[in-house]
Amino acid sequence: QVQLVESGGGLVQAGGSLRLSCAASVNFFSSYNMGWYRQAPGKQRELVASISSGGSTNYADSVKGRFTISRDTAKKTVYLQMNSLKPEDTAVYYCNAERRAQAYWGQGTQVTVSS
Repeated sequence: QVQLVESGGGLVQAGGSLRLSCAASVNFFSSYNMGWYRQAPGKQRELVASISSGGSTNYADSVKGRFTISRDTAKKTVYLQMNSLKPEDTAVYYCNAERRAQAYWGQGTQVTVSS
Protein backbone atom coordinates (compact mmCIF):
# COMPACT_ATOMS: atom_id res chain seq x y z
CA GLN A 1 0.00 0.00 0.00
CA VAL A 2 1.31 3.41 -0.99
CA GLN A 3 0.92 6.41 1.28
CA LEU A 4 1.98 9.92 0.33
CA VAL A 5 2.10 12.69 2.93
CA GLU A 6 2.63 16.28 1.81
CA SER A 7 3.86 19.10 4.00
CA GLY A 8 5.27 22.60 3.67
CA GLY A 9 2.29 24.52 2.41
CA GLY A 10 1.17 27.80 3.90
CA LEU A 11 0.58 31.49 3.36
CA VAL A 12 3.29 33.56 1.71
CA GLN A 13 3.52 36.97 0.12
CA ALA A 14 4.06 37.36 -3.61
CA GLY A 15 7.73 37.00 -4.43
CA GLY A 16 8.33 34.66 -1.54
CA SER A 17 9.34 31.01 -1.44
CA LEU A 18 8.07 27.74 -0.08
CA ARG A 19 9.36 24.18 -0.20
CA LEU A 20 6.88 21.35 -0.35
CA SER A 21 7.80 17.85 0.73
CA CYS A 22 6.14 14.55 -0.02
CA ALA A 23 7.13 11.57 2.09
CA ALA A 24 6.31 8.23 0.51
CA SER A 25 5.65 5.05 2.41
CA VAL A 26 6.42 2.65 -0.39
CA ASN A 27 8.79 -0.08 -1.38
CA PHE A 28 11.03 0.46 -4.40
CA PHE A 29 10.60 4.26 -4.21
CA SER A 30 13.29 4.78 -6.84
CA SER A 31 11.17 2.94 -9.42
CA TYR A 32 8.28 5.42 -9.14
CA ASN A 33 7.72 8.42 -11.32
CA MET A 34 6.81 11.28 -8.99
CA GLY A 35 4.93 14.47 -9.63
CA TRP A 36 3.34 17.55 -8.13
CA TYR A 37 -0.08 18.68 -9.29
CA ARG A 38 -2.22 21.59 -8.18
CA GLN A 39 -5.86 22.48 -8.23
CA ALA A 40 -7.18 25.99 -7.80
CA PRO A 41 -10.83 26.66 -6.91
CA GLY A 42 -13.05 26.15 -9.93
CA LYS A 43 -10.23 24.79 -12.06
CA GLN A 44 -9.05 21.37 -13.12
CA ARG A 45 -6.10 19.68 -11.51
CA GLU A 46 -2.96 20.38 -13.50
CA LEU A 47 0.56 19.03 -13.60
CA VAL A 48 3.10 21.39 -12.08
CA ALA A 49 6.29 19.32 -12.24
CA SER A 50 7.36 15.72 -12.54
CA ILE A 51 10.51 13.70 -12.06
CA SER A 52 10.93 10.27 -13.53
CA SER A 53 12.50 7.24 -11.90
CA GLY A 54 15.57 8.06 -13.97
CA GLY A 55 15.69 11.67 -12.78
CA SER A 56 14.33 13.44 -15.84
CA THR A 57 12.25 16.48 -14.98
CA ASN A 58 9.35 18.22 -16.65
CA TYR A 59 7.66 21.51 -15.76
CA ALA A 60 4.52 23.37 -16.67
CA ASP A 61 5.35 26.47 -18.69
CA SER A 62 3.84 28.66 -15.97
CA VAL A 63 6.43 27.56 -13.39
CA LYS A 64 9.56 27.06 -15.48
CA GLY A 65 12.48 28.96 -14.01
CA ARG A 66 10.70 29.41 -10.67
CA PHE A 67 10.01 25.89 -9.38
CA THR A 68 12.39 22.97 -8.97
CA ILE A 69 11.43 19.36 -8.35
CA SER A 70 13.87 16.93 -6.78
CA ARG A 71 13.87 13.57 -5.05
CA ASP A 72 15.86 11.97 -2.24
CA THR A 73 15.79 8.21 -2.63
CA ALA A 74 17.27 7.50 0.80
CA LYS A 75 14.53 9.54 2.46
CA LYS A 76 11.82 8.40 0.01
CA THR A 77 10.86 12.02 -0.37
CA VAL A 78 10.16 14.32 -3.29
CA TYR A 79 10.43 18.08 -2.99
CA LEU A 80 9.08 21.08 -4.81
CA GLN A 81 11.06 24.27 -4.27
CA MET A 82 8.88 27.21 -5.24
CA ASN A 83 10.47 30.63 -5.68
CA SER A 84 9.13 33.96 -6.91
CA LEU A 85 5.63 32.88 -6.00
CA LYS A 86 2.69 34.63 -7.61
CA PRO A 87 -0.95 34.95 -6.50
CA GLU A 88 -1.91 32.68 -9.41
CA ASP A 89 0.13 29.89 -7.79
CA THR A 90 -2.51 29.70 -5.06
CA ALA A 91 -3.93 26.18 -5.04
CA VAL A 92 -4.00 22.87 -3.24
CA TYR A 93 -0.84 21.01 -4.21
CA TYR A 94 -0.95 17.23 -4.52
CA CYS A 95 1.85 14.71 -4.63
CA ASN A 96 1.52 11.88 -7.15
CA ALA A 97 3.34 8.58 -7.50
CA GLU A 98 3.03 6.41 -10.58
CA ARG A 99 4.40 2.98 -11.40
CA ARG A 100 3.18 0.29 -13.75
CA ALA A 101 0.04 2.25 -14.66
CA GLN A 102 -0.93 2.56 -10.97
CA ALA A 103 -1.25 6.10 -9.64
CA TYR A 104 -1.40 7.22 -6.03
CA TRP A 105 -2.23 10.60 -4.50
CA GLY A 106 -1.53 12.43 -1.29
CA GLN A 107 -4.15 14.39 0.61
CA GLY A 108 -2.90 17.76 -0.61
CA THR A 109 -1.41 20.83 1.01
CA GLN A 110 -2.73 24.38 0.63
CA VAL A 111 -0.50 27.09 -0.81
CA THR A 112 -1.81 30.63 -0.65
CA VAL A 113 0.09 33.54 -2.16
CA SER A 114 -1.07 37.00 -1.19
CA SER A 115 -0.56 40.04 -3.40
